[in-house]
This record gives sequence, C-alpha cells and structure tokens, in this order.
Amino acid sequence: MRVGTFVLAAQFPGQGHSEALHRAVRSAEVAEEAGLDSVWLAEHHFVPYGVCPSAVTLAALLLGRTRRIRVGTAVSVLPTAHPVALGEQASLLHIASGGRFTLGVGRGGPWVDLEVFGAGLEAYERHFPESLDVLLRWLREGRVGADGERHRFREVAVVPRPDELIDGAGAPETVLACTSPRSVRLAAGHGLPMLLGMHCGDEEKAEITALWRREALAAGHTPDEVARIAERHVSAGVAQIADHTADAVETLLKAMPGWLHQGLGAHVTVDGRHRSMRDPYAYTELLCRLHPVGTPRLAADRLAATSERTGIRRFALLAEGSGQVAATEENVRRLGAEVLPLLR
Repeated sequence: MRVGTFVLAAQFPGQGHSEALHRAVRSAEVAEEAGLDSVWLAEHHFVPYGVCPSAVTLAALLLGRTRRIRVGTAVSVLPTAHPVALGEQASLLHIASGGRFTLGVGRGGPWVDLEVFGAGLEAYERHFPESLDVLLRWLREGRVGADGERHRFREVAVVPRPDELIDGAGAPETVLACTSPRSVRLAAGHGLPMLLGMHCGDEEKAEITALWRREALAAGHTPDEVARIAERHVSAGVAQIADHTADAVETLLKAMPGWLHQGLGAHVTVDGRHRSMRDPYAYTELLCRLHPVGTPRLAADRLAATSERTGIRRFALLAEGSGQVAATEENVRRLGAEVLPLLR
C-alpha cells in the first residue's frame, strides 16, 4: 500500500495566495521527509478553492526540491491545454526527474476557464477523448500528427522522447480522473489507471473499479495487464491525525466548511448553466466519516478497509484541512511516523 498527500493549495478565509502556496510547498517537502510515497498536485483557475493554476509548474519545482518522492498532477485539465504542449512538459519532467513524475489528466468542469483560454465549451463536452488520444500518442510514439475535429497538424517528431530515459523506464505514468461511467470506459479502453475523488465512499469506488475491469477486458487487455494496471488506481481522500478522533474531526469542522463555501462558491460556469453546491458543513462531516480522520489506529484501519473493499492500493490524502502551515506539517509527519508503520 502506498500513501501520498493530495495538495490543493487551498486558500482558507483570511489567507492570501502566498500563504496557501507556501503551505502547499512545505507539505510536499515534509511528505518526503516523513517517508510518504507521493505528492499529488491539483490545478484550478480563478477560485480560492485552490490557487495553483499550473500543476506541472509546481511539480517541476517540487521535483527539483526532492530526491525520492513521486510527484504527480491531480489533475492537469486537458480541455484548457494543448495535448502536445502538455505531453512535452510531461516528457521533460519525466526524464529530468529520473522517472519520478506522474501525469494525471482530467476533463475539469464547464467553467469560465474554457472562455478565458479560448478552448470553448466543445473542448469540455465533446473533444476530451480526441485530446486524450493525441496526448497518449505523444507519450508513446516517435512521431505524431493529427487530423481530428479539434486538433489538426502535420506529423512532427516527439522531442524529447519520453521512452529515452536512461534506465529504460519507458513513458511517464499517466492516470485519468474518472467521475462518470463514460470516463471509466475511456480509461479502461486506453489501459489507464484511474484517480477517484474524495467524495466517493468504498461501495461506489468498488463499483467503479469493477466496471473498469469489465471494460478493460472487453477492450482486449489481457487479465495480466488488467491486474497490473489496476494496482495503480489512486483513491483521493482526507487525512487528519490526532490522539483522539473527536479532536481530528473538530479540527476539520472548524476550518474546512469556510474554505469549501468560499472556494466552491467562486466557480463560474461558462454558459450560465445552473449549478448546485454541497452544504459545506455536511460535506466535511461526510469526508470525516469516509476517510482516515482520527487516531493513527483508526486511520490505518480505514485505509486498509478501503483497500480490501475496492482493491485500490494507492492513496492521495488531503492533509491541509486545518488550513495552517504548522498543523499541516505535523499532520503529514504523523501520517508517516504513526500510520504508515501500521499499514506495513
């Protein structure tokens, strides 16, 4: 079982952008010191829910500041990026870091980002599979051209070639964020592991992984391939460690609802469509029930139970739910020192 942190660079009420980004960087550095396996970086635009607008840029910084830990994006939003540009960046980080970079991609949402970056609503609603196909070919082939609805260009050389890593590790690992049966089928067809959101419980995640397995086999992947890829699914969650479970829950209930209300409420749709927002307090309570929030023993038991019920063995855990730098660092250290030994 491999446990990492999920870094949103969340801007809590009363905080500035600099403080949120400083906490994000420090929590990643401490994750390596604490012996965690990975750091996963979120990407958002124009909202305090997360103030990192480029997960690959922050990944580059952290790969340069660390030596062992794997750094991934969770996720790079593909509809607002050109797949070739993202593929080049992923290849560069993969090679320069010695194979420690993971590219997580997703569809994002129908937000005003699509207008600002000139992608248009069609990039979100229709063209995501096409963009993903171009991206994956860029990461797997030596020359790539495109003649699709959104992307058309003559064949060009892939430089740098991601499979020319000195130790022969091949292309960078790629995972796909899945929030619907359509995206699950897309991941299965391409043979990609999934990143599943923290709003899902074990039962729902078990259903999703079962659907992915059926679709992957139907797409022609062998049982051995399916088993190997399934080991790389990632489950996102929340972690807060304390000597008493009630104290961990109280920490999150004091801080997270204000951030969620401010951050989620700031999203603006590109086309004025109606959107509903979860009740921030009730959502925080749900996250506390679903994820490793409590004593080290409870946290380890919940992670082990999720792994047993879903087959997922990799976790990306939001550790910054207190909103404070020092408390986040302590939380990450306790994950490494007190929870990981119980899992091993």
